[in-house]
Amino acid sequence: MNPLYHQAKFISSAPRLKDAPPDQGMEIAFAGRSNAGKSSAINTLVQQTALARVSKTPGRTQLLNFFSIDEQRRFVDLPGYGYAKVPEAMRQDWRVMIESYLNHRAALTGIVLVMDVRHPLTEFDWQMLEWGAAANLRQHILLTKSDKLNFGAAKNTLLQVRKQLGVSGGGISVQLFSALKKTGIDEIHTVLDHWFGLAQPEATPPA
Repeated sequence: MNPLYHQAKFISSAPRLKDAPPDQGMEIAFAGRSNAGKSSAINTLVQQTALARVSKTPGRTQLLNFFSIDEQRRFVDLPGYGYAKVPEAMRQDWRVMIESYLNHRAALTGIVLVMDVRHPLTEFDWQMLEWGAAANLRQHILLTKSDKLNFGAAKNTLLQVRKQLGVSGGGISVQLFSALKKTGIDEIHTVLDHWFGLAQPEATPPA
């Protein structure tokens, strides 16, 4: 576990890419459906209780939220997607914002795609994977809420997701994660370390 992430601090929120912090250094973005547990996952991996807000109204936060790790590294919490009650106009704004960020943000080095282990690879998830691949970005899937399934069922879902990605996966890594049980933290830290250039030579990211 890398303690560097525990010092994460909120920088700013941006309604558009032009309002974002200077495009320099390295960024890792977190994306996922509005009810997939993205904010809880971020809070857990930085060992803070309220760095990323856990919204009681999924889909309402339509901002790019930036957090500093150190002077050269940042996390970016992307707006949640796929929530049925969000107006169509808001969905279109989200699409324009996310595509613009993925395609034009030079600092962006990879995407952590958060999915509820009980409902993985939805239509919206596949759209994000396609956008990430088109932007030539590294991608890691975090199957959250794994505590909601017994170990065998969770492991089976993990294997099924890897199988469904198949050839189209492009080397995408996948893991189980539980914010409640605090499991999977070391794995995601290993991925982040590699993407941020912090990994020890002998360390290897999860498959």
